[in-house]
Amino acid sequence: MEARDIVRKPVITEESYTQAENNKYTFVVDKRANKTQVKNAVEEIFEVTVEKVNIMNVKPRPRRVGRYSGFINGFKKAIVTVQQGQEITDFFA
Repeated sequence: MEARDIVRKPVITEESYTQAENNKYTFVVDKRANKTQVKNAVEEIFEVTVEKVNIMNVKPRPRRVGRYSGFINGFKKAIVTVQQGQEITDFFA
């Protein structure tokens, strides 16, 4: 798997924006990826040193549109802590 296949997209929320000030960035990653693969992919793509990776599985949530009900797909989310003094500049671009 290539680095761009592992790290899908950034998670842009109010909480992730405030965590970015503390060198923590949140990404949606491939469901089959582990912490080591996520660390290597972020270091390759953004050219930073990763100190820590936390991964969590987000469960599918039920949604309803009129009389039709279904689920929003679940995904895997990774919170990556970057070394002090480094930052990912094109994160919110």
